[in-house]
Amino acid sequence: MTDNYIRDDIPLEHRVVLRSSAAFLQNEFHGDFGLETIERFMHSSYDEFAGRVTVTKYLPTFAERFTRERLTALSRLEGFSNDHRPIVLFLCTHNAGRSQMALGYFKALAGSRAIAWSGGSEPGREVNPAAIAAMREIGIDISDEFPKPWTDEVVRAADVVVTMGCGDACPLFPGKRYEDWELTDPAGLGVEDVRPIRDEIKGRVEELLASLNVLVG
Repeated sequence: MTDNYIRDDIPLEHRVVLRSSAAFLQNEFHGDFGLETIERFMHSSYDEFAGRVTVTKYLPTFAERFTRERLTALSRLEGFSNDHRPIVLFLCTHNAGRSQMALGYFKALAGSRAIAWSGGSEPGREVNPAAIAAMREIGIDISDEFPKPWTDEVVRAADVVVTMGCGDACPLFPGKRYEDWELTDPAGLGVEDVRPIRDEIKGRVEELLASLNVLVG
């Protein structure tokens, strides 16, 4: 596309990818959001990760994925979407350990029957390597996930918000279903100490799916 605008202060190689991503998302959300809105979300998503992520070459990819989540949430809120699958949002402090393991389990168990997102009050630079290793042991790969914040539209679109240690920083919206899971923070722990946390999360995710009448497959 030649009529869209990606800021000049973004590196050229990233601008090329972001232009392509914006065009792709415009097609995906055709009729719901215009290019200007999509680019605004892309810019703010890109800025969120710039200067924080460990591997900068993935910045455009992270921006596109986060933008898709935000647009999906906004589409649900605005009544554009006909997708009525339940949405669960897992929140912790750094979005690097507990919430990422919960997200991994949820996606593996629910498949396409429900939607799950995750976020943090103070997003870290990368997903905890011990959490990645512990999940890999049971056949779930979360190595392509990345710490991200939450946004109002994402929280408001969720049917259930699961909090894990973010305390007063967790967003509260009246009338929304919240669950607070008291779990040990795996930050700084080795794989041996992360395994019990991982296994407890599995049980809690299974209970949550049952309460949502989502079949586990």
